[in-house]
Amino acid sequence: MNNSITTLILFLLILSACKEKSTKNMSEPEIKNVLFILADDFGYYDVSLRNDSFYETPNIDRIANEGTIFNQGYSTCQVCSPSRASILNGKFPARHGITDWIGARSGEKWREIKRFSKLLPPEYNHNLDHKDTTLPEALKQEGYTTYFAGKWHLGGKGSWPEDHGFDINIGGFDAGSPKGGYFSPWENPNLENKEDGENLSMRLAQETVNFMKVNKDKKFFAYLSFYAVHGPIQTSQEKWAKYRAKAEKNGIHDKGFKMAKFLPIRQTQDNPVYAGLVESMDDAVGLVLKGLKDLGLDKNTIVIFTSDNGGVSAGDSFSTSNLPLRGGKGYQYEGGIKEPYFIKVPWLENKIKSSDIPVSGTDFYPTILDLVGIKLKPEEHLDGVSLLPLLKGEKIKNRSLIWHYPHYGNQGGEPSSIIRKGDWKLIHYYEDDRNELYNLKTDLKEAYNLISENTSMAKELEKELFIYLKSVNAKYPIKDPLYDSILEKKHIQKIATKKLQSLEIQRLQFLSKDFDPKNNWWGSMLTKD
Repeated sequence: MNNSITTLILFLLILSACKEKSTKNMSEPEIKNVLFILADDFGYYDVSLRNDSFYETPNIDRIANEGTIFNQGYSTCQVCSPSRASILNGKFPARHGITDWIGARSGEKWREIKRFSKLLPPEYNHNLDHKDTTLPEALKQEGYTTYFAGKWHLGGKGSWPEDHGFDINIGGFDAGSPKGGYFSPWENPNLENKEDGENLSMRLAQETVNFMKVNKDKKFFAYLSFYAVHGPIQTSQEKWAKYRAKAEKNGIHDKGFKMAKFLPIRQTQDNPVYAGLVESMDDAVGLVLKGLKDLGLDKNTIVIFTSDNGGVSAGDSFSTSNLPLRGGKGYQYEGGIKEPYFIKVPWLENKIKSSDIPVSGTDFYPTILDLVGIKLKPEEHLDGVSLLPLLKGEKIKNRSLIWHYPHYGNQGGEPSSIIRKGDWKLIHYYEDDRNELYNLKTDLKEAYNLISENTSMAKELEKELFIYLKSVNAKYPIKDPLYDSILEKKHIQKIATKKLQSLEIQRLQFLSKDFDPKNNWWGSMLTKD
């Protein structure tokens, strides 16, 4: 055999060996940990990965860039408690029964809100079902130490994190907002005040690092559930000044809101207080990621980041804009349910960088079990599927995603149910039993209702939606016999004038160089003797 042929054969053998090596994953670690990070009310476009013109989230972006970005990632509800429950039990809200944020009025008590609505929202479950085996309980059964820090909002005492599979609970209780604010002293029975002015997000992050340090030689599931960026929005003077200057450089619009059906909705990302709160949460994420690396746990710890619903563009603190997505928290549109959804698996070298397959909050339960090598529990995570095939560039079975929110909420949404199948999304409204149909592939903004041109598709989706809702005994709103259209119209007219005007005034106050909130920037500024 001549030298040229020998050289060619050797080259091909080396090329083949290199190719084989490149397609193999890093050897899987014996101990596989999970760090699950859940933000509150954090919108799809609140990450600088997607929109770097205003917000800055380098640490959250790093999770996305080092992992897999699910571009069609959804929460299971447009408000918090239902979607938080779904993450832990793998069921859609219509099935698990927590269909509104826990504490919201329902039935005839809804009239106390004095919105004079057409419908009375149905009753709903006020805590996680103890009969369900939650994700942390499933992990505990396999020897995991489980830890929770931050916002819970899934029931009162007796239904706190420690009652649903978490060994440790730092700061989780009934409340859905940071009682006492984002700077110590806060009012939290499960989180001790240590130093006045301490930042809540950073404290929760440090507690999480402390937990990982103590348990670095064990299998652990750490669930860091920030109160941020839920209202009341607060930040430091330094961060406010940074983002006020940034908003000014971008150009401050004359108007920041427009009137939707029930409430004004924010059209601009120029809120320096909210941007500062976002950065503080991202700083806290960075602290935890640094802790992982310093402890030598970054190679054997799955890191997941997501949110529980869309950004707050109406209601609450009217904090952000989700444009080009329509709506926001509380809404039936994409701005209310589409979320940042990132999964990083360090040892999965052949992972795909992004996926456009629609995925749901119910999928975290089976995905985590699959990733750490625990047998799936399909009898528990009934509405979720493992995303491991997608992470590896393979396919999953086509399926429909279901949302059921038969409530009004605080943000201006409408009682409705939704089904997404492929590129099609159908919304059914309970006030007048109408449907809207959108093709999300061609109409991201949900600007064109295609119901009249696609009646057969609409009928097919509506049928599938209600077959599912019937199968899980879903509850529906009923007409209020005391409804008065004149009273409702007067209420909405008042909102469209006085509330809209006050929001525009507040927006410009936040952007004023003279802005000076009370209590030394919400207690973030300390005077030390």
